[in-house]
Amino acid sequence: MMAAFLPLLTLFDQGLLRTASFVVPRRQRAEWRQEWQSELWHVRRTCAPADCACWPAEQQVMAFCLGAFQDAFCLRQQCMPMRLPRPAKQGSAAQCILALAAILFACDAAALFLPGVRAERSLMVGQVNPGLVMIQNAGYSDDTSPTIRPHQYRTWKTRRQQYFDGFAFYRVQPDSVNQESAPAGSSASWGVAHASANLFILLGLPLRFADQDRNPADGLPSVILSERLWTREFGANSHVAGTVVRVGNRIARIAGVAPNGLWRLPGKVDAWLLEPEPEATAGAGYVIAHLTPAGAAEMWTQCVHITAYGPEDSEDILLGVSIQDYRPNPWSLYLFALLLALLALPAITSVSLGESSVSPQNTSWPRRLTRWSFLCTKIALLLPIVYFASLDMAYAFNTPYSNAAAYIQLISTFGLCLFGLRWILRDQRQRCPVCLRLVEHPAQVGQASRTFLAWNGTEMMCMDGHTLLHVPGIATSWFGAQRWLYLDTSWDFLFAGTLGD
Repeated sequence: MMAAFLPLLTLFDQGLLRTASFVVPRRQRAEWRQEWQSELWHVRRTCAPADCACWPAEQQVMAFCLGAFQDAFCLRQQCMPMRLPRPAKQGSAAQCILALAAILFACDAAALFLPGVRAERSLMVGQVNPGLVMIQNAGYSDDTSPTIRPHQYRTWKTRRQQYFDGFAFYRVQPDSVNQESAPAGSSASWGVAHASANLFILLGLPLRFADQDRNPADGLPSVILSERLWTREFGANSHVAGTVVRVGNRIARIAGVAPNGLWRLPGKVDAWLLEPEPEATAGAGYVIAHLTPAGAAEMWTQCVHITAYGPEDSEDILLGVSIQDYRPNPWSLYLFALLLALLALPAITSVSLGESSVSPQNTSWPRRLTRWSFLCTKIALLLPIVYFASLDMAYAFNTPYSNAAAYIQLISTFGLCLFGLRWILRDQRQRCPVCLRLVEHPAQVGQASRTFLAWNGTEMMCMDGHTLLHVPGIATSWFGAQRWLYLDTSWDFLFAGTLGD
């Protein structure tokens, strides 16, 4: 029965072998087809002698034909060119720029959410009337300590002055405060600045919900709230003006709110109690004076020594400090710290990019321009990162424009600028001048004991096959800086699996 189907089975087997031959590369297809046909004849003669067809013999012949497909696929894989997996572009210029941009965004976002930083960045910060000075005793080294007595202030105010045409006084002390409508025993302790009524007019500081030129009809002194206290105690109620409160033993009426960042003078103040005259028995405080044109002409430096005469013609040696320069603003501190960092940078790292080479292969001008643009972009991103990060650290937990915040900003700006610029230079020195990728696979070459006889140092390579970087272990007169060795096309076979298309 099987003998009748023998021609069909033979034709089917030949078709399988011909199909398998199409998997083989074209140049070897005819040779392998002949080989399989010869083996098929041998298998059939062995399994079915004298053309006696049987089912077990046809199963072995079919297994041989299907095995030809395995041979064909294996042969095709061996003949295909070996392709190494392309490594990921680690350390690329784009990744570096994106990382710096992400850090800048994070620092700026933190600055937007921190109240102290928002206050320092406010446009109203430091905008006081020109020609204002703070008068203090020259014998005190701490410029934040109150040194002027109320009777001294009244004496200066009543006498005719050549250099000053206006005075304001304030002193800071803790007071218990409660609203008249609140139940008894619900008082809170505030840091209250007992100030002369013209303090905010002399400073020229704007207030919310207030008319500073209008005197209360009931004769009550006015209270100015800080925005921080207004939000905490009154829920940022815009109708707070006119509310009667008890400050210590005085009944006063709330007249307005001072925005955050407005107050830059010594003393941590929650509210200002504006009184016609300071109490004669009160403690020492601060005096703000406005210069006449003659006084402004004498104020050619940040501070000036003043000799004042008391009630009994006693001499007081005083010091007048310009309000605008009394505390450096954050931008001035930042520029000063940046200058110090630039001066200190050569002490901790080399400012050279190590462009020397034994046999330099000049890159094109577009590539040079790209490399310098990459360096400038890193610096341009680092500088605002340092500015916002220093503000975040300085004013996250400190009151606006305090001494502690100023010191933190100065130190953090200097440290971040110094080590940030150091990282930028080191990063730039380790980037291939052609593709701007970081060189990898450091290898130690030579021996330190043979420095003067042979080269000793570290060798790194660009994984795109452009350059080799030689960094000397010990700087010598003949090899003092790192060198780039540009690779020609003869090196391409080593990087065949990593080079781009």
